Amino acid sequence: MNFAAVKDKAKALFEEASFISEIRNEADYENALALMDELIEDYDENRTLIGVLANSIETWENTAPEFEAFNQRIAQLDDGVAVLRTLIDQYQLKADDLKNEIGSKSLVSMILNGSRNLTREHIQALSLRFGLNPAVFFQMPGHRLQLVS
Repeated sequence: MNFAAVKDKAKALFEEASFISEIRNEADYENALALMDELIEDYDENRTLIGVLANSIETWENTAPEFEAFNQRIAQLDDGVAVLRTLIDQYQLKADDLKNEIGSKSLVSMILNGSRNLTREHIQALSLRFGLNPAVFFQMPGHRLQLVS
C-alpha cells in the first residue's frame, strides 16, 4: 500500500473539509449537515465517510453550547420519553398524529411531561409504526440513551 498517497489524499480532504473529523463552529456544523444530506443519497457507496461524519456531528451536538439545554432536558427523561420526543422531532409530528399508537392528545402530553408512562401497548404500536426494536424505549442498566437533535 502506498501510505504516502493515502496521507496526501487525507490531507487534501481535511484541508478542504476539516469538519468531517472535527466540527469547530456553527458554520462547520451546517456544512457537515449539508454534506450528510448528500452522502446518504448513496448510503452504500458512502458508508465509511458517513460513519466518520456522523461521529463528528454527534460529538458537536453532545457538547456545543446551543444544544446544552436540550441535552439536559433529554438526560432527565426516561429513555422511552426521550425516544418518543426524538420521533416527534424527526418526523415533525403533533400529539394528535400519535392517536393511533398512544391515544388522545392529552395522553400524549401527559406522557411527554412525565405524569403518565408509556405502556407496553404504546411501545409495541410505536415500534411497529416506526420500524424500531422495542428495546430502544427501555433504559439499559448503567447506560443512558444519548440522543441528538
